[in-house]
Amino acid sequence: MKIFSNVKRLLINVDMVNGFVNEGPMHDSYINHIVPMQIRLMEAYESDEEGVIAIVKDTHREGCREFNRYPVHCLENTYESELIDDLKRFETMDACIFRKNSTSTIYAKGFLEMIENLPSLEEVVIVGCCTDICILNLAIPLQNYFDEMNRNVTITIPKNGVETYDSPTHKRYEYNDMAFKMLSQAGINIVEVM
Repeated sequence: MKIFSNVKRLLINVDMVNGFVNEGPMHDSYINHIVPMQIRLMEAYESDEEGVIAIVKDTHREGCREFNRYPVHCLENTYESELIDDLKRFETMDACIFRKNSTSTIYAKGFLEMIENLPSLEEVVIVGCCTDICILNLAIPLQNYFDEMNRNVTITIPKNGVETYDSPTHKRYEYNDMAFKMLSQAGINIVEVM
């Protein structure tokens, strides 16, 4: 396990679970196109002595309040709540694993405690899905947290490392564009590639 006091860079991979990528009422297999970039980035962080990886998995309990707005998805102890096969090897002792029961990682058990235990943190990079829901609901509150605590930490989101789903009522390009504008307005770095 890396010593958190030395960590300067944190990579957060959000919701690359089967229920959003491979099967279930909320999946979109197009999201697979961001996996190769995520693997390259995760491999770089894995070998970085000053870097650490956090993996976030949407994991809901029966009767979750979120199901009032979204179809039942990613129930705990199901295939849908498991990380996709291409990324499973990163679920190691050196990665921090968080399970969330809402669209915001900020409230996942232990997440803010981990952030507080990274006193040398300088940069957070966020990848995963969905850009306009779970990425947005992590990045902006995390930016607010750093502002509140007066911590000089940069948040970066590579456009080629995040994606959202497409449906008749949710146009991928429109919602990605909207999310990138809101994230940028909040002071989060949006980059083309990493």
